[in-house]
Amino acid sequence: MMKKSILSPILATLLFGFGVSLVQSSQAAEQTIRVGIMSGEDEDVWRVVAANAAKHGLAVKVTTFSDYTQPNEALSGRDLDANSFQHKPYLDAQVKARGYHIVPVGYTYVQPIGLYSVKVKSVADLPNGATIGVPNDPSNEGRSLLLLQAQGLITLSPNVGLLPTARDIAQNPKNIKIKELDAGIVGRAIGDLDAAVVNTDWAIKAGIKIPQQRIAQEQVPGNPYRNFIAVNEKDANAPWVHALVESYQQPNVAAEILSVYHGATLPAWDGAPH
Repeated sequence: MMKKSILSPILATLLFGFGVSLVQSSQAAEQTIRVGIMSGEDEDVWRVVAANAAKHGLAVKVTTFSDYTQPNEALSGRDLDANSFQHKPYLDAQVKARGYHIVPVGYTYVQPIGLYSVKVKSVADLPNGATIGVPNDPSNEGRSLLLLQAQGLITLSPNVGLLPTARDIAQNPKNIKIKELDAGIVGRAIGDLDAAVVNTDWAIKAGIKIPQQRIAQEQVPGNPYRNFIAVNEKDANAPWVHALVESYQQPNVAAEILSVYHGATLPAWDGAPH
C-alpha cells in the first residue's frame, strides 16, 4: 500500500508532463496562415474553409477589407500570407501598376457581373441618352464595358482586350452616358441612374434584388473572371499553400458559397458542383 501511494503521485506527474508535451507538440505543429478577404458573405465561406484547414494543421486567421486595393498591398507587404478576393484581369492590372510579385494558386468562385436597374425591366427599355454607372477600377470598368457591348449597347474598338475604358467606345448608337464610380458606391447609386453594372458582392451589400433587378449578366462558360487564392510568388510551392487550396476546394465550401450568395456566385474550381 505504501509503494502504491508513493508511486501514484509520481505516475500522475509523469502522465501530466506527457500530456503537456503532447499539447505543446500539437501547438507547435499548427501553422497560422493570415488570409485577407472582402467583408460580408465571404466571412461565412471562410469559416468553413478554416474548419477544413484545421484538419491539415493550419490555423486560418482571416482579415477583412472593404477596399479592393488593400488586400494586395497587405499581401505584398507580408502583413498577409494569402488573399482571396480577385480575378486575373484585376491582379494583372495591379501587378502592372504596382510591381507586385503575386500569383494565383487555386480557383475559388466566379461572380458573373450584372447590369441592374430599378427603372427599366430589360436592356431594350433603356432610353436614348441613358446614364449607366460602372465601377471605376480598370479591370471592372473593362468588364462592364464588355458586358454592355455584348448587349449591343456600345461597340468597342478592336483588340481592346479585357481592359477597355470609355475612351475605347467606337460606336454608341443610343448615346449612352458612362458614369464611373467607386465599386462600392455604384450599386448604392442605382436609384440615380438608368442602370448600373455592379459586382455581385457589392450588389448584395447595396440591397439590390438578385435576380429581379438584373437585366443582363455575363456568360459563365469561358469566363476569365474566376476568383482565386493568391500568394506571394516565392511562397507558391510552399506545402501550406497546397493544404489551403485543398481546404477551399471541398464540397462543403461549394455548398456554403451557393447558400450565402443565393446562387448568384458559383464555385469555379474544376469538378465543383454548380
